[in-house]
Amino acid sequence: MISVLLLSVLASGPPSLEEAHLAPWTDEYVREEWIAPDVRMVMRAPRKLQPDAPTRLVIFATPNGNTIEQTLGCCKAPGLDWHFDIQHVAAQIRRYRELRPKENVIVACIEAEGLAWPAWRKKHGDAPSLSRKIVDTIRAITPGATSLVTLTGHSGGGSFTWAFLDGGDTIPDWLDRIGFLDSNYSYSDDLKHGDKVLAWLDGSDTRRLVIIAYDDRNITLDGKLVVGPTGGTFRATGRMLDRFRKDLTLTESREGEFVVHRGLGGRVAAFVHPNPANKILHTVLVGEMNGMLQVLLVDAPGEWSKFGGPRDYSQHIDPTPGIPPRPADAPGGSEFIRSIGLLKPDHREEAIAREILRGNVPGHMRKFQPVEFQRSDAAGKPHKVRIEVLPDYLSIGSDADWVRMPMTPQTGQRIADAWGCALPTRSVVEEVWKAAGDKRAPIPLSANREAPATFLEHHRRIEQQPHDAGAGAITAGIKKDVVVTNRLSEKPNRVAIFGWHQADGKPIQPLTIVHVNWYVDYSHGIRLMKREVLVDGKPRDARHVMQLPSLHSLLSDEGPIARPSY
Repeated sequence: MISVLLLSVLASGPPSLEEAHLAPWTDEYVREEWIAPDVRMVMRAPRKLQPDAPTRLVIFATPNGNTIEQTLGCCKAPGLDWHFDIQHVAAQIRRYRELRPKENVIVACIEAEGLAWPAWRKKHGDAPSLSRKIVDTIRAITPGATSLVTLTGHSGGGSFTWAFLDGGDTIPDWLDRIGFLDSNYSYSDDLKHGDKVLAWLDGSDTRRLVIIAYDDRNITLDGKLVVGPTGGTFRATGRMLDRFRKDLTLTESREGEFVVHRGLGGRVAAFVHPNPANKILHTVLVGEMNGMLQVLLVDAPGEWSKFGGPRDYSQHIDPTPGIPPRPADAPGGSEFIRSIGLLKPDHREEAIAREILRGNVPGHMRKFQPVEFQRSDAAGKPHKVRIEVLPDYLSIGSDADWVRMPMTPQTGQRIADAWGCALPTRSVVEEVWKAAGDKRAPIPLSANREAPATFLEHHRRIEQQPHDAGAGAITAGIKKDVVVTNRLSEKPNRVAIFGWHQADGKPIQPLTIVHVNWYVDYSHGIRLMKREVLVDGKPRDARHVMQLPSLHSLLSDEGPIARPSY
């Protein structure tokens, strides 16, 4: 899969941001896909790239047990998993952009199937060469003139860094910075790690190696030592520094709470917290102490000196995913349609996104409805699947005055990100139609298909049909669904649509990518499903289920979905 993706990228010319969507809350583009059969990537780039500025690509490997979304972070909320509030890589990158306005800074966060890079490496005997191909693929799809690349990660993410370093006799010249955020467990003199890193550092005085660790030898959890007699990052850092001292002169100083070892004029910098209270500082080093920022700003102490905390990026943290309350001043659906009637398509899309993201959504569209079915996996084993979907298509207005709102897939994806949702596959659309308690007949129109006034007229005709299934019932048969599909890889910048089921269950619209992704007409609808699905009662991420070779058939009828978003 890697080679196919890479070849298609190279054949299509210079990378761009067209194969991405806007982030919900920030001036960024987001691109998501599986760049290997078991490696997912989410890339975030500034909306506007400076054409004459260098581009820094930061590749961040997730820690064990953390998803990409948890690693990127969001605000705390009752009931939200605590992992979302410990690293805040996205917010720290945004703060770095403030401090380095003359760089285009792009972050690509990568996650291994099973949420454990050490297990991924053990699974793949060719993990070192595979990791090099993964990084090459990321570089190939990164927009801008990528001249600066930082490879880093936290905890088990260091296993990916070491796999990359083991992937060749030398470290590539285009890599300018390596950061170990309490993640250098696997350092080995036997594998010549020290020799390789020193040779790389010697190649240019712009290269940096940053190590952040703490004394973890005596930390305990539930009364038991966390690391073994030879494990932990404190000991690994000691081994690294001992190797460097054979060729370098290292100075030692005390800076705040850290003992700092520097060499090669600061190109090597190791920050070790002595941890006299024997606290578990594993995640604290990254988030609370601004560790990600320190990796990027280690050679600018006069400009920035917030390493050690408190957080220097709080203003850049994403809101918690979910549907916000409807504002008191929000317009009704018919009024909103009038307000966008003369707007250019891109301005109209921005207006649609703004209204929905601020919560201008009718009350009956706020409660997700369950859809349960049974499917067999690749081995033929049956599973019970439970998904939750919106009862209808994305709409604007109040219960008294609302309108189903067609939009581009990028706008729909932007809203899905904000609400913690995903777009469905063709297979999911079929299951939703089967489960719908309110099946209505399709109503084709032919005139002014792309006009907002037609959107409202189509909505009104749908509502004129008899329907008495009760509040909250799933409505189906009234729109073509915007879906994710592997067919999107056939041509760039397309929208995939499917559905508009008739009474006999046959869809008017077979799966197609005939339209470009900015095309919208009255018949298109966005129905979101929650990211969390239940497989035999156990929660799974829909992105993972769609892609896994073993489980994809639970949500996909066309093989593993390599690109689960627009």
